[in-house]
Amino acid sequence: MPGWHPILAEALALRVGHSGGIRTLSGCRNSWTSAKAWIQFLASLEQPPKTVDELTREHVNAFYTRPGSAKSTRHVQMREMSKQFENERISHLLPADAWDAFNRRLPTLKQSGVGGYSHGELDRLTAAARADVARISRRIRAGEQLLRQAREDPGKLDARQRELGETLIRIAETGEIPLLEGDRYWLRRRADLAGHLFMTWADLAPLMALLAVVTERNGESLKELPVRHRLLEDRAVEVVLVKRRHGVQQWFETVTWEIGPKSRELHTPGGLYLLLLELTGRSREFCGSTAAICFWRNNWAVAERNRSEHFAPFEMDLGRGSGIEMSAWAATRIKPVLADPRPSAKAKAAEDGSEKEPPIPLVVTFNKIKTSMDARRTRQLGGHLPSSAKSNTAQVLFANYLKPDEATREWAEEVITEALGDAEQAALGAHAAVAGRRGGGPKVITDDSSAQQLEVAGLAPQTARDLSDGNLDTAWTACEDHDHNPETGAPCGDSFLVCFHCGNCLVTRDHLPRILALLEALGGLRQRMSEGDWWKRYGPAWVAVRRDILAKFSPAEVSKAQEQSLPDALLDLVEPPWEQP
Repeated sequence: MPGWHPILAEALALRVGHSGGIRTLSGCRNSWTSAKAWIQFLASLEQPPKTVDELTREHVNAFYTRPGSAKSTRHVQMREMSKQFENERISHLLPADAWDAFNRRLPTLKQSGVGGYSHGELDRLTAAARADVARISRRIRAGEQLLRQAREDPGKLDARQRELGETLIRIAETGEIPLLEGDRYWLRRRADLAGHLFMTWADLAPLMALLAVVTERNGESLKELPVRHRLLEDRAVEVVLVKRRHGVQQWFETVTWEIGPKSRELHTPGGLYLLLLELTGRSREFCGSTAAICFWRNNWAVAERNRSEHFAPFEMDLGRGSGIEMSAWAATRIKPVLADPRPSAKAKAAEDGSEKEPPIPLVVTFNKIKTSMDARRTRQLGGHLPSSAKSNTAQVLFANYLKPDEATREWAEEVITEALGDAEQAALGAHAAVAGRRGGGPKVITDDSSAQQLEVAGLAPQTARDLSDGNLDTAWTACEDHDHNPETGAPCGDSFLVCFHCGNCLVTRDHLPRILALLEALGGLRQRMSEGDWWKRYGPAWVAVRRDILAKFSPAEVSKAQEQSLPDALLDLVEPPWEQP
């Protein structure tokens, strides 16, 4: 398909170039794979479009629905080719119908989100990470103190400390750790010796976990933390972060992190960032990296080739994060970080008296930490998403972090239930206040609607006959005395919705279909209005109908009325159509 080579080459170059949307090696490979799949598909057709001008909508649709590939693969490759062709230099070369097919709105594939931790799990994880990072900082600071004493005043050290101090002086000057061969534990002894001045792989897991908790940033941004920063009056530190998935030309973000007092350096993002630079400073001097995360690796093969064992693991490949075994660290601590018992296991043990399920170590990932911190911040801000969005948009925060989190869903359900309860109580109070001024609310007659039964119910003979004949009907109920408003004594000119609070209001079984139609219409309006506006405008009438009218009829009577063909809701009688939401 040589006729396609120029446009594909240019499209791919624009996609992975400096102004394109791809910022990782794996992303470039995915773009190349999609382009290769596209051209191979075209070449496999009986009558392939040999040039761009011959491409049709049918070709594009066939690529998206081609057999032999998984739905997710076809979806990703279709979206990628659309991205490659969307540049104006490319899209105008495609036939209009073909580009329209590429430019379609693709359905969102259903993905299983990553939930967060419970309150207890997050607190235990944070405490464990903070304790281990404190231990690491004490270890390296003690090594630095011993190194200073060995240089400045070795006479005050005992023989063992003096010997170790002399070794640390050589290590600090060369960065090289002796091989210490002689027993099967020499690798461990070598790592212990390096740990006096340098961070090691084993130190990375608790430090990265604590960074994720304190900064509330994802793992990718933390791996690319830079050394370059700016101190703001020793109160905050300004750092430029990389967030590759923020979109084209929007993948740098300047953040300002509080430093706080020295005693709180493990609790503030700025304090922890400066501690990280302190702990990794010596390794950075030997490897010459500009990355904040640098440390010593116990690789004697590298050392034998006269290469430095100090390196920045994420400088060239973010995928090296697979070596951050945070789950293994949480499970192998002296005091392991455990997950909450499963509710089903607890219930089963309580029911049949069986043994409790053994404790399960907590699975620790950057995604779960990020989800948990986003959920905690959202709860602290009362659920207001625009204020809660920190490193993502409100839409991404909800869809990818809050919605999959079970604890957040339970909290949101509680908040909504309480809010709806408060709104209903406020509407009930408003209804009771108006009903108290207008004669106590509607009179509901649940017996037969004949004139005789209405007279038995306590109505005057003429009123009973008029009500039975429908002469007193209004929009949804009937009015006993329209000429005398119970509150003013004058002819009534209020909205028909106010009838549900009035003592002149009469309701019989014949009115049920119209009242049910009104409730259904109000339910439709509730989907199109904010909850606050709906409760303020229609809540009192809705509460009056539900509590003072429908509650006095049996469920069978209400169900029978629902089976009838419900009439028009007649909402235009209470507000003009142009004022309806």
